[in-house]
Amino acid sequence: MSGRRVRQRAPAYRWRAYFLLGVLAVLGLGLVARAVDLQLVDYTFLTRQGDARFTRIVTIPAHRGVITDRYGEPLAVSTPVDSVWVNPKQIMQGPHRVPRLARALHLNEPTLLRDISSNLNLDFLYVARQLPPPRALAIKALGIPGMYLAREYRRYYPAGEVTGQLIGFTNINDQGQDGLELEYNSWLTGIDGEKRVIEDRYGRIVQDVDSIRPARPGRDLVLSIDMRIQYLAYRALKAQVEAQRARAGSMVVIDVDTGEVLAMVNQPAFNPNDRSQLLPNLYRNRAITDTFEPGSSIKPFFIAAALKSGEYNSRSIINTSPGYIKVDGHIFRDEADLGPIGIYTILAKSSNVGMAHIALSLPPALLWHTLHRFGFGQFPTEGYPGESPGVLLPYNAWHPIRIATMSHGYGLSVTVLQLAHAYATLGALGIERPVSFLRVTTPPTGRRVLSAKLARELLGLMRGVVRAGGTAPSAAIPGYTVAGKTGTSWEEDGGSYREHHYNAVFAGVAPATAPRLAAVVWIQDPRAGLYYGGDVSATVFSKVIGRALRLMAVAPDKPLPAAQTLQMASLR
Repeated sequence: MSGRRVRQRAPAYRWRAYFLLGVLAVLGLGLVARAVDLQLVDYTFLTRQGDARFTRIVTIPAHRGVITDRYGEPLAVSTPVDSVWVNPKQIMQGPHRVPRLARALHLNEPTLLRDISSNLNLDFLYVARQLPPPRALAIKALGIPGMYLAREYRRYYPAGEVTGQLIGFTNINDQGQDGLELEYNSWLTGIDGEKRVIEDRYGRIVQDVDSIRPARPGRDLVLSIDMRIQYLAYRALKAQVEAQRARAGSMVVIDVDTGEVLAMVNQPAFNPNDRSQLLPNLYRNRAITDTFEPGSSIKPFFIAAALKSGEYNSRSIINTSPGYIKVDGHIFRDEADLGPIGIYTILAKSSNVGMAHIALSLPPALLWHTLHRFGFGQFPTEGYPGESPGVLLPYNAWHPIRIATMSHGYGLSVTVLQLAHAYATLGALGIERPVSFLRVTTPPTGRRVLSAKLARELLGLMRGVVRAGGTAPSAAIPGYTVAGKTGTSWEEDGGSYREHHYNAVFAGVAPATAPRLAAVVWIQDPRAGLYYGGDVSATVFSKVIGRALRLMAVAPDKPLPAAQTLQMASLR
């Protein structure tokens, strides 16, 4: 009986075994099919999913181009710094992380916590920008999950306030905001690169996979500025502004042969390395943005119109008696009755009466065209931020009283750069060349606005200003002839003039026999007692241009006084 039962159960066990083997075979085939599906059919999709979790595209920051002076001295460079950022969702997973990070960064803990918790929808949030690399590495060493570093660049200005208003500054994202940094922003800005990397679960890069696009640094910019002359001008202007207790001042030096700006300085100055000083009243470039009535420094250009007319020459005599002239009920006076005088004396003594007689005898159209061709009423550059064209009204609105006032520097306005450009045109013997802040390798041809003969004649007349008896003997430079003109005008404020507040100007070229440099010094509202351009501004011109000519190895064009020659010989 028992043997028969065993034989009856044997087929049942076999059926179960076959069933189990069948199930295992199906499962095996399913696994094989799934493996084939994963490895062949869905491979691309799964690879992308894996990459999305562990590979990242990282930006490779490109640094901004370097700005240098004409001899390669750096004026603006980008230095590497690190910024701290967080993934809000990750860092909020640990309640102790935010207070720890706040202490490390010296930030207010509640403020940081509020900033992070209110941006949980973001994957990237800056918490500290542009830390010095050593400090950033110390922060990174804390190993706070959800906190990362990003490499950036910060702009640094080695010359500080000496070139502050000229160069300008960048914002925290290294984009130009003012000055040459803004004007040439597209030239200086680099193009960031990209690379693909593998990160671990904590966001640390463990492997560079491949380069998508290399970083392209910004292009360097070589300026026309000569830092030797820039420092000379800065020190001399600052000392005089302080000595005269003036509100402000500017100086511009231009190379007559090329139109290059060799120096441009302002007071008060600002240091672009100190972002607390980024105030509009400090960082604006007064030499380009601020306008003023030029006073008698405009007279040489009215004389240029007179010489062009053919009605006057260097030997012409104008009767200024009785020392005043009445125009439309207004009286213009000289300090004394100079009587019949030549143009040389009109410029040397700055006779308003003589200038009014000359200007009123000329066609307004001739006067306007002469001034306009010398650059007045026009933008002196091609895009410097905030530059002003000054004011030169159309001549069809000129009445006799306007012509008389304009002839001694009222009723029109200029900038320091604009006036320096006009004097550089005179120094170039009547050839107007565009103003350039970039180094010029091939001098531009320029355009003629006054014949060389008349320009030489006018420069000869202007030499009397700096001689004994002229209005600016303090502008004289030992060993060099100077042709220039003083200017003193009241400050205009809202359509009226401020009593006892003046603009003191001296403009000139040197050497007068073969001009190389043109310069203008403007000092606004000197309050130490002196206010004439010949007393306040001319001395700055002499100090700066005298030394600059020697630095540039420009040969003297007149003998030194005997006493000074002996003194220099004793120093050898």
